[in-house]
Amino acid sequence: MVYRVLTDVTVLIHLGWILFLIAGAYWGKKSLTVMAVHGFALAFSIVIQVFGWYCPLTHLEFWLRERHDPGIAYPGSFITHYAERLIYLNIPPWLVFAITLVLVLVNGLIYGKVLRVSRRRSRESRRGR
Repeated sequence: MVYRVLTDVTVLIHLGWILFLIAGAYWGKKSLTVMAVHGFALAFSIVIQVFGWYCPLTHLEFWLRERHDPGIAYPGSFITHYAERLIYLNIPPWLVFAITLVLVLVNGLIYGKVLRVSRRRSRESRRGR
């Protein structure tokens, strides 16, 4: 029972992580720490795809699922069953990679604009002293 709960929690964290990759720039615009974590996360997502690795959360989920019951036909709970459909899309790897590159590009443009505005404000505040 403990492994099943841990598996479900891992799936939900995984879904949250993916949502953070998609929408992290929203929070990253307001915090340099979040921007740095989000940038690292996006870079890591590119690296694991280039090398054909699996996300560590995927490994953890499979390991926990095997500990719970390796032969279950309907893995996890109702919520995680549908969360897994969002996490493990049935699309070709090249398309996942292309979507990730677009996501990195869009977020890079957002962060570039945020950093330029921040630098401009910093220079203006120094001049006003």
